[in-house]
Amino acid sequence: MLYWDSLLSATRYAHPAVRDPNRSEFHRDYDRIVFSTAFRRLGRKTQVHPFSVNDHVHSRLTHSIEVSSVGRSLAITVFHLIKQHLPKHFNEYHFGMILQSACLAHDIGNPPFGHAGEAAIREWFRKNRASAPLKDLSDKEMKDFENFDGNAQGHRILSKLEYHFLDGGMRLTYATIGSMIKYPRLASFGTPTSIFSTESDLYRETANVLGLPEIETGRWVRHPLSFLLEAADDICYSILDVEDAIELGILSFAEVRSMFIYLCGDEVNVDKEFEENGQNFRDFLSSIRGHAIQNLIDDIAQVFVNHYDEIMAGKLDKSLIDLSRSETMEGIRIAKRLGRERIYPDRRKTELEVGSYTTLSTVLDAFISGVYEFRLYGKNSYRADRIVRLIGQAKIGQSVSSVEAYHQVLDFVSGMTDNYAIYLARQIGGLVNTL
Repeated sequence: MLYWDSLLSATRYAHPAVRDPNRSEFHRDYDRIVFSTAFRRLGRKTQVHPFSVNDHVHSRLTHSIEVSSVGRSLAITVFHLIKQHLPKHFNEYHFGMILQSACLAHDIGNPPFGHAGEAAIREWFRKNRASAPLKDLSDKEMKDFENFDGNAQGHRILSKLEYHFLDGGMRLTYATIGSMIKYPRLASFGTPTSIFSTESDLYRETANVLGLPEIETGRWVRHPLSFLLEAADDICYSILDVEDAIELGILSFAEVRSMFIYLCGDEVNVDKEFEENGQNFRDFLSSIRGHAIQNLIDDIAQVFVNHYDEIMAGKLDKSLIDLSRSETMEGIRIAKRLGRERIYPDRRKTELEVGSYTTLSTVLDAFISGVYEFRLYGKNSYRADRIVRLIGQAKIGQSVSSVEAYHQVLDFVSGMTDNYAIYLARQIGGLVNTL
């Protein structure tokens, strides 16, 4: 059984916080994420459509901000429905801020080019398994790379890399870290995953403080708030991927009309709103988006309450959206179907994703081999020395294992923006023209 007294722990990894009379511990988490360089770089990372010239299309940054807004509202709604189970000293704003912070950071580890970038990294390591840099790694050690996941990279950034390198990272509260972990299992279990083997001990400590049982070695019970984070993410990307597709001319209003009828319910006449906004989809969305999202928040909150006992027993193995049977949620299912059938297979998007494979392969070829040479020959290899300097991690030499050294390469590569990844690949390839 899970208990809120431990699940809402404001303790920070390894370093007790200095009390701030003007901000709660969870507000400080939010501020640390906002001001981090890893978060800032999301502004030039793909959400769905790479290198769009339309300024209204979402980046990972705008997506993360919107998810954090929905997550906060969802958590506050749930708070009032389960208030009798929560610690008396805890208020709805603290509860909402935990989820807002977790949602803000949920994509912070995503590599350039979004999910295509994740797939490119996995494929590179699988194809190069027999190469000199990788051949001596065990199959278990290779799982982190062959199952690379932006969620696990995000946990690594928060707990190890950003601000305090290898010394607690951002030093966020355990409650925020636990809420962000959608897939509390090691990469050895496959994808999706939220934890690399290199951070397993850090997460094990987090789980112990939060009271999240380890079901089997390397796999834990989910934090209850992670169900709400997952729902907030699904709500935003489902609706907003459709919004972006309309901006780019991939979908028409006629194709999404039924989706918005389900999302808005009887309180909104979708056709009338569209006509009154001059058939301008952007203005139409501005007028009805709030209704749609509020209906989804109310629906998900009720599903959470309906399955509260299962969640607190650590036995729920489905998403809240999948468990909903409401007409409102049918709108999300239509959005997801449009995504699968019309948005994600879009020709231009596919062409750019194919290009992302070449870009990341070029970068990984150079940097993995360069780090391998540096660990063998040190500064005697001019090329390897320059590559390690570019990565900027002084501990990438013999002071760490090969696994950690290659993780530090991925820290650098996955931290790149789309634009910088292409620029660097062109430089490595000897091209003169850059973006």
